[in-house]
Amino acid sequence: MSYHRIADASERYVGVKATVKAISAELVEKVYIAADADVLVTKQVIDIAKRKRTPLTTVSSMRKLGKACGIEVNAAAVAIKK
Repeated sequence: MSYHRIADASERYVGVKATVKAISAELVEKVYIAADADVLVTKQVIDIAKRKRTPLTTVSSMRKLGKACGIEVNAAAVAIKK
């Protein structure tokens, strides 16, 4: 999976809370979930993305997802703004 799409996005929502809030407000084009994140943490994101029919992609790790966002911490969920 290429992380360029995440890194090149002009605006994105990083973290579970921000991602859930953005999906709820229908501001999201696509959602990325880290495969190594705790399912209890990402379940809410996955459920709302499915309900809102927002495309969802799983990426290999929280570390790589955080790095793609240009942050020094891991990220369980990231959303690209429409």
